[in-house]
Amino acid sequence: MELPETRVTAVFQLLENGSKQGYIGEDISQLEHALQAAFYATQAQSDNETVLAALLHDIGQFCSAKELRRMLASDSDKWIDVGVVGHEKLGAEYLRRLGFSNKVCELVESHVVAKRYLTATEPEYYAGLSKASKLSLKFQGGPFTPEEARAFEQDPFFQEKVQLRKWDDAAKVVGLETPGLETYRRLATKHLQAQP
Repeated sequence: MELPETRVTAVFQLLENGSKQGYIGEDISQLEHALQAAFYATQAQSDNETVLAALLHDIGQFCSAKELRRMLASDSDKWIDVGVVGHEKLGAEYLRRLGFSNKVCELVESHVVAKRYLTATEPEYYAGLSKASKLSLKFQGGPFTPEEARAFEQDPFFQEKVQLRKWDDAAKVVGLETPGLETYRRLATKHLQAQP
């Protein structure tokens, strides 16, 4: 596996590419969205893994299925179909392959299901969603059933998953000043160095 610094550079390059892309129906770029989510996590004094997950929660929007297939090609005993998968699953698998912790990957993978949970359990939550987020909810399975919501509440990272989703929703502020991407390089590199 490549050095942690090299892997962080690859991930950050994907995020930098996001500065050139709009954020699906919003008035900010994908990079601004990621930086705002990480900023909110930092302001809440979240642990480092949660801050990284907030920063990287939409990495699957940039990581191509072709890149993930290339990464998986050398691991014949574990193959996943990335043809019809959401960006949250694609992003989580990409980060797993780069050596990010289980917690980071689970939080990234769950930011869509947390939206389904919140729309099922907090009526005011749905009302506060942007038009683009309401539209995407339809394609993400809609609100949870009561049984699905109860099962989700048993998850060991339940609180972090719900909070990350709320930061995701809030991270759409035009002109919000946040620390730049390079602010997180050392944190991401140390995180990868600490993984077994």
